[in-house]
Amino acid sequence: MQREPVASDSLTEVGYLNGTLEIQFTTGAVYRYFDVPGRVFEELMAAESKGGFFNAQIRDHYRFARV
Repeated sequence: MQREPVASDSLTEVGYLNGTLEIQFTTGAVYRYFDVPGRVFEELMAAESKGGFFNAQIRDHYRFARV
C-alpha cells in the first residue's frame, strides 16, 4: 500500500485503500487497521493533531495487525 508522509510527532506515514488504514509510527512499526470508513481517514488527514486523532478515534476502535 502506498503511504504518504504526515506532519506528526507520533505518525510518519499514512495510507488508505478499500477500508484498510495503514500507519507507520515514529518507532518504525507499521500497523494496518481494518474496516475503517473513508471519512475517518479523511478526518485523520485533516486533523491538526494526527496523533491525538489516532488515539481518540482509531486506536482501540478497529481490528488491527502489525505488518
